[in-house]
Amino acid sequence: MAAMTQDLFRTDATLRACAATITAITDQGIVLDRTVFYPQGGGQAGDSGVLVGTDGRELAIADTRKGKDAEGRFTSEICHLPASTGDSSLSFQDLCTQAGLAVGDAVTARIDWARRHRMMRFHTATHLLCHLVPQLVNGCSITPDYARLDFAMSEPLDKDALNAGIAALVAAAHPVTVGQITDAELDANPALVKSMSVQPPRGSGTIRTIKIGANALIDLQPCGGTHVANTAEIGAVVVTKIEKKAANARRVVLGFAD
Repeated sequence: MAAMTQDLFRTDATLRACAATITAITDQGIVLDRTVFYPQGGGQAGDSGVLVGTDGRELAIADTRKGKDAEGRFTSEICHLPASTGDSSLSFQDLCTQAGLAVGDAVTARIDWARRHRMMRFHTATHLLCHLVPQLVNGCSITPDYARLDFAMSEPLDKDALNAGIAALVAAAHPVTVGQITDAELDANPALVKSMSVQPPRGSGTIRTIKIGANALIDLQPCGGTHVANTAEIGAVVVTKIEKKAANARRVVLGFAD
């Protein structure tokens, strides 16, 4: 694999495009030196969009994933997966060649913003759910069309009460800010980790956090996903379904009301 990819979305989730250089084309995808594309992880789906060459030709990107080494461990590369043309015999290299793209070429990486923004709204809404349902999460999925959280609990949940709680938190326009804590600070505050299924990455010395609220703390937890800047930006997101998945599991599904 190539050198690490600078993940611009970590510090600014509103970036829709960036200039980049192709550093590798592998069977895992196209690797850029920098990108605004979020790779699948933490329950959030990977971004789609286009890579635009200097001649104006576009290569559609269907998905984005983290790179893996020979042992299957995640690396610091972000792989952009070209969309299939219907010919399964074509490799990613073939698709790049058809689009006139090669290693070393300059491109503009542009995400499907409408799709991404829907996931940003949903992802922030799931953090509001963590505030309203103070239980550990044992499963999460964030897509452009719905989001779900699986809570480790046996008590029933009231859909109307949750919808009222979400609406109030959205209307209150709480700021959403990106921060960081050290590994040691997280070790001293293990309750900050709300997920049983996804653990925050360690080893770099600092862990990215998402905080909701200013004067009143609504939620604070490690998270690498993309979020809106204010709860008001979530808009009309509601609980569409509550399911009993097991004796000690309750699934809450979110959807758009508009």
